[in-house]
Amino acid sequence: MRLYNSLTRTREELPPAPGPIRMYVCGSTVYQRIHVGNSRPFVLAMWVKRWLESQGYVVRLVHNITDVDDHVYEEAAKQGIDSRVLADRATAWFFEDTNDLGLGRPDVEPRASETIPEIIALVRELIGRELAYESQGDVYFRVARFGEYGRLSGAQLEDMIAQEPSELKEDQRDFALWKSQKAHEDAAWDSPWGLGRPGWHIECSAMAEKYLGPDFELHGGGNDLRFPHHENELAQSLGAGRPFARVWMHNGMLQLDAEKMSKSLGNVVTLRNVLDVWGREALLLFHLSGHWRQPVDFNDEVMAQAAAQAESLRNAFRSPGAPGREEEFRAFEKALNDDFNTPQALAVLHEWRREQKVGLMRRGLEVFGLASLAVPDTAPSDVQRLAHERQAARDARQFAQADELRDQIEAAGWEVRDATGGFELVPRPG
Repeated sequence: MRLYNSLTRTREELPPAPGPIRMYVCGSTVYQRIHVGNSRPFVLAMWVKRWLESQGYVVRLVHNITDVDDHVYEEAAKQGIDSRVLADRATAWFFEDTNDLGLGRPDVEPRASETIPEIIALVRELIGRELAYESQGDVYFRVARFGEYGRLSGAQLEDMIAQEPSELKEDQRDFALWKSQKAHEDAAWDSPWGLGRPGWHIECSAMAEKYLGPDFELHGGGNDLRFPHHENELAQSLGAGRPFARVWMHNGMLQLDAEKMSKSLGNVVTLRNVLDVWGREALLLFHLSGHWRQPVDFNDEVMAQAAAQAESLRNAFRSPGAPGREEEFRAFEKALNDDFNTPQALAVLHEWRREQKVGLMRRGLEVFGLASLAVPDTAPSDVQRLAHERQAARDARQFAQADELRDQIEAAGWEVRDATGGFELVPRPG
């Protein structure tokens, strides 16, 4: 399998199966219901894991939860509640909403607040290497002293603007590893530099090493994290003598079109909202339709198209089909093994749909958590009763009554189709 590596700007081969493949993916900051855009790195990570495992790999996926962050303190203060209470509540929302994607869970989902000892140890090590310094309770990384800074993102030292201006810094380009407790922060941890909490970037370096070791195969996350977050992660870990991640997967971002979202989603585009309005299958097919490295448009129109695709795939399983030959699966494998090209894999699925090769379709859909499309729909008992009454009316040549019963079935959201030996019920589109 080849994947594009943001670090080397080339496609690189993964080690042969069984690997192992160790993956770290930056997760969400938990202070509210997560945005639908945050589902993209989660979905991609779970799909890559599922695909590699189906190919005989041993995979360990770590997907972190950032529960110590400025956003958490600020939102908790707005609501007048404890920041730890908010973080726990929003973490529960995150699990609830991502569970409903139906893709399973990562192997480990650590929280920054549970990794404080490892974070402090890593900061102390960087100070010992003179790559970091303490200043009135804060600790900063010396960017200019790390010669490889900018390798991942292309950032130039002379072009950098301080992300967090502070008079405590030796150089405004330096970034925080540890922050002293501020007046509005109701939670803090003891450290050699006094009460405080970790900086955002050091959290991921420490969590990745704790659960995957100092050297691992894949690091994922949104393209918006490439700088400064991932650049700083890489600087910290390499500076501390860790090889860190070999391949960096940066997924393209969702681009929202407010005008085209007024019908159903409005301006509230949380993952929860999208799942409630469109359902998991449409959302997963939406993600399938765009290559993971490219930005993708998100609005009602494209979600309607994804829902229609789900229905067309489901419809293939409502008629008898063929299993397909093993060698025909190679086209699907080729698409995913070549930089995880999901649009091409989706095109192969639709080709099988047109050829009624339902056995191959079921196998391919399973990779993406869409095996539910192959499960026959079961109509409610009252709809089934109406369909049986309609069938009896037709047998008695009472066609006016049969038409009336058909209208009642359609009003209930189902379509009755005449079939050999009886009828079948399928949900009406939309």
